Amino acid sequence: MCGTCGCGEDEHITYRNPNNPDSHLHEHSHFHGDKEHSHAHHHEHDHSHPHSHDHSHDYLLKPGGGALNSQTIQLQRKILSKNDLLAERNRGHFEALNIVAFNLVSSPGSGKTAVLERTILEKGSDFNCYVIEGDQQTMNDAERIKSAGAPVIQINTGNGCHLDALMVNKAMKDLKLPENSTLFIENVGNLVCPALFDLGETKRVVIISVTEGEDKPAKYPTMFETAQLCLINKTDLLPYLDFDLEKFRQIATQVNHHIEFIEISAKTGEGFNQWYEWIVKHRLSETD
Repeated sequence: MCGTCGCGEDEHITYRNPNNPDSHLHEHSHFHGDKEHSHAHHHEHDHSHPHSHDHSHDYLLKPGGGALNSQTIQLQRKILSKNDLLAERNRGHFEALNIVAFNLVSSPGSGKTAVLERTILEKGSDFNCYVIEGDQQTMNDAERIKSAGAPVIQINTGNGCHLDALMVNKAMKDLKLPENSTLFIENVGNLVCPALFDLGETKRVVIISVTEGEDKPAKYPTMFETAQLCLINKTDLLPYLDFDLEKFRQIATQVNHHIEFIEISAKTGEGFNQWYEWIVKHRLSETD
């Protein structure tokens, strides 16, 4: 589906509820030109079988070979503009029900799920938490969130490297979000493509762990430019690493002058009171 990142045109997306793991919606959608075709199938069993789809497309070529760059740009604009329209629809739904939605983005292994687990265990009832989990495969993260005590829908994106507004729209309908709830959307672990796709979220939170390099904001500027908060996770490991917190903050601030920082440890709970205060501030601002 993603002409911006090379995910490919064919998309195999599965929506699964851990309360009923044997029943899930398997959707195959693909784009032809400016039209999207979707085929949804309900399954009551696990299955695996190869899919082969041969799609041929005509491309404009430069003299001597090579595709025209304008064709790629045009396709990217069509995909992003369609996504943005759906994101606005999601945002309107959230605003109508006083729902605050946080889009959690990061590279793989930064600790997004661990942060969510602790948040739900400690504040799940206070914040009325609901979760949409994004991952390429498995129900692992959804099972962890379910065990922590929050209603959750797992979206498996197959080869897709990000969630989009349509996926979130379908998942939130399955969750049946009530008024004044808090929705956490855990995006697929990737610092590139999720930055391009507005999901209709209230705020975007980028999570970085101290096991990563201080130069991540310089390497992936769009992600940090579009985030309002940066959670710096795994601070309990700082005594054993060469990670320079001040250098990281400086680089991130150069990319985004308005980004906020909270240093946390999902293992020890350090900094989580500040994280909760930040959530409360934005929950209150949505209901004012």
